Amino acid sequence: MTATVHTLPRSDASLGPILALTADGMNHVNAIILDRMQSKIPLIPALAGHLIAGGGKRMRPMLTLACAALLEYEGTRHYKLAAVVEFIHTATLLHDDVVDGSDMRRGKQAANVVFGNPAAVLVGDFLFSRSFELMTEDGSLRVLKILSNASAIIAEGEVDQLTAQRQLETSEERYLQIVGAKTAALFAAACRIAAVVAERDAKTEQALDDYGRNLGIAFQLVDDAIDYDSEVAESGKDKGDDFRDGKMTLPVILAYARGSDEERAFWREAMTGKRTSDDDLAHAISLIARHDAVADTRERAKYFANRAIDAISGFPANPARAAMIEAVQFAVARRF
Repeated sequence: MTATVHTLPRSDASLGPILALTADGMNHVNAIILDRMQSKIPLIPALAGHLIAGGGKRMRPMLTLACAALLEYEGTRHYKLAAVVEFIHTATLLHDDVVDGSDMRRGKQAANVVFGNPAAVLVGDFLFSRSFELMTEDGSLRVLKILSNASAIIAEGEVDQLTAQRQLETSEERYLQIVGAKTAALFAAACRIAAVVAERDAKTEQALDDYGRNLGIAFQLVDDAIDYDSEVAESGKDKGDDFRDGKMTLPVILAYARGSDEERAFWREAMTGKRTSDDDLAHAISLIARHDAVADTRERAKYFANRAIDAISGFPANPARAAMIEAVQFAVARRF
């Protein structure tokens, strides 16, 4: 990291600047998404639309457009590629909700609950296939390599998370490896491909990759903190999902490491699925608060957020860079 000191988190930070910066471009991206999720099989657009039209920040495709603006790219290739990024993300969400048995997504019933697990998995496969069609239409082997590699890494991260589930010996290092794969890889790829379409050098590619990767890690750290720090009305998902699934996220890892023998005994029972009631969740939240595990998870998020901002510090100061910095500040300050 550089010696630069950034103001993090900024309570007044918002996605407003990056939304304004990318608004026109996102209209093109959304039109592509709507067109390419169509099928002669009615269930496919119905299920895909349930999730795609269900809200969400659309951070990843917006980052592709913002990075293109940062590089003053004036072409149109990035619209289809931003749609690719969103299709990959949506496909992984559909599969994740089946694996996790989730009931809620973005404040409403998850697609697998409404349409069933088999349909959710198969439509996720359809969206992956559509994403690769769009990649090949772009025609760049470099872009194809970046995005296909990110897809493979995401899958590896999800499998790694599955094998770490209910494993109390999971270290913070392994947790960060999982986060870097399942979440940050797509953030990094979404940013990096902008440098490819703008025909910039490897140094620029790497800077945008570093920005996206560190933002993705910070974003996921805050997500994991929120699961023990907010109500379902705020977060749009069932409070305590991670707890009941036995996911070894950083708040649990820290609370377990700092806990007494009695507290560790509770965590062993809870993370192996023997204590998952609302009272058990309340007790888990109290232990996490006692050991400042949510606060420290957010502190770690700030560290990666600073690295993200540092990564683009060498680019000229312009509205795109300012919007990208504020997006990082928003990511670490958010409570939902």
